[in-house]
Amino acid sequence: MAPKITDFIEDAGAPGLIAGIGAVLLAPVLLPVFAGIGKPIAKSIIKGGIVAYEKSKGAFAELGETWEDVVAEAKAELAEDKETPAFEPAANTIDASAENGV
Repeated sequence: MAPKITDFIEDAGAPGLIAGIGAVLLAPVLLPVFAGIGKPIAKSIIKGGIVAYEKSKGAFAELGETWEDVVAEAKAELAEDKETPAFEPAANTIDASAENGV
């Protein structure tokens, strides 16, 4: 069931009704004032956002390059670990020819 306007007025009471009428009567006067103040504020917020975006583009590009460098170093270390054997055989210091009598 849709609410009726009379229910709203009864719930709001006299203070709510007076505030509503005052807002309707003052809106044509106050809106241009707020629009005049709001437009410069909105422009400054937008300009600040654009400046922050431009600065962050450079920072994110640098972060991406650093990340790529770290990944490349990690891949190089993994490749190096694959080439290096896990253990190295001990060097044989005994001359095999001496045992054979040659």
